Amino acid sequence: MSTQRHIEDMLEKLKTLPPARVAEVEDFIDFLHSRDGGRRLVRAAQTLSEPSLTALWDNADDAAYDRL
Repeated sequence: MSTQRHIEDMLEKLKTLPPARVAEVEDFIDFLHSRDGGRRLVRAAQTLSEPSLTALWDNADDAAYDRL
């Protein structure tokens, strides 16, 4: 099923829901967007911290542990 058709099917289902349920669906969609935004923030922080942690990770003392 194409994405557009899937969206159209969901819209038809939404039209049959009472207003309180439509509000719940909207809240859930907002939650998904919020959660995805948080994940992007965590990934960005990880990426930004890698250069400063490289010296801690890549050193002779830790090389022995890397070989285990």
